[in-house]
Amino acid sequence: MGKEVETISSMNLPVDEALEIKRCRYTPENSSRADLKSFSRICIVTGTHGDELEGQYICYELSKKLQESPQFVKGIIDIYPALNPLGIDSISRGIPSFDLDMNRIFPGNKEGSMVTKVAHNIVESLRGADLVIDIHASNIFLREIPQARINENTVSSLLPFAKLLNLDFLWIHTAATVLESTLAHSLNTIGTPCIVVEMGVGMRITKDYGDQLLDGIFNVMKEMGIWCGETKNISKPHKAINSMEHSVFFVNSAASGIFVPSIGHCTTIKKGDTIGHILDPLEGKIREQVLSPCNGMVFTLREYPIVYTGSLVARLIGEEIISNEEGNNI
Repeated sequence: MGKEVETISSMNLPVDEALEIKRCRYTPENSSRADLKSFSRICIVTGTHGDELEGQYICYELSKKLQESPQFVKGIIDIYPALNPLGIDSISRGIPSFDLDMNRIFPGNKEGSMVTKVAHNIVESLRGADLVIDIHASNIFLREIPQARINENTVSSLLPFAKLLNLDFLWIHTAATVLESTLAHSLNTIGTPCIVVEMGVGMRITKDYGDQLLDGIFNVMKEMGIWCGETKNISKPHKAINSMEHSVFFVNSAASGIFVPSIGHCTTIKKGDTIGHILDPLEGKIREQVLSPCNGMVFTLREYPIVYTGSLVARLIGEEIISNEEGNNI
C-alpha cells in the first residue's frame, strides 16, 4: 500500500508561520501514478469547525486500520483531518482572527482573500472523488446521535451510501439558502457526491460513536471496491431511521434559566412526558417544565445548561411506535 502526506493548500501567515491544509493518501500496493485514474476514490474530511473533534478520532483509527492491513486497499483513500487547523489549535469554531465560519465560504475564490483561496484549493482537491464524507460534531450546546444530513435534491445519489454508514438517523432536509456556502453543497453542485455526518458534542470525542461510524466507512469502501477486507456490517448494515418516514419536532425553551434534563439522550418518550426543567437558581423556582410534543425518540438533547427564551432544548423523531429492524420498540 502506498502512503503519501501532501499539502493541498499553503498560505503564509505573520511571524514566519503558515496555514497548511494536508491530506494523507492511501493507494493500492505497487500502483503507479498512472494507475490512479482507474481507481475509485473516497475522501474523509473533518475539522471544518475547530471545536468539532469527533472526526479526529475517526481519522486516526481509519489510518491505523489501513496501515495494519495494506493488502486490502484496492482504491484511493484520502484523509483530511483538519480543514481548519487554526481553529483546532485555538479551540475556535471559526477561523480565528478572521471571524469567519469556514463552512460559509465555499466554494471559495482563487483570486479572493486568503481564506477564500484556501476554500477554493480544498474544493479543487476534492473535485472528482467518487464520494466525500464530511464529518462534523455538534457544537458545545447540543448532543447528537450519529446521523447523516442530506439535502432533498441529492437523495437519489447519496441515500444508498448513507444507508451503509451504520448511522442511527438519516435526516433528509429541504433546501435552505445557508447551505449554498457549505462544503457539501459546493461539492454536490459540481458533481462530487458529499454526505454530511454529524454526531456527538462539541469539544469532546465520543469513542463509541466514532467506532460506529468507522464500521460504516469500511462498509461503504467495500461496496465501492476500495476495500476488500472484512467488515462488521456489510452483510446486514445497521437499520437507520429515515426522516422521510417520520416527522421531526423541535422543542424550544419558553423561559430563561438552567436546563436540567429528566431523560437520557437517544430516549424513546411519549407525548406529554417531561424532557426536563428550566430552573431559576436565584429564586429557587421551576420556570418551565419542558414536555414532549409527540411520541418518539430524542435524537438531539441540550448539553450546555444555560438557556434563554427560544433556545433549542431537544429535537425528536416523531412516531407512534419507532421500531428497529427486528420490529422491537426502541
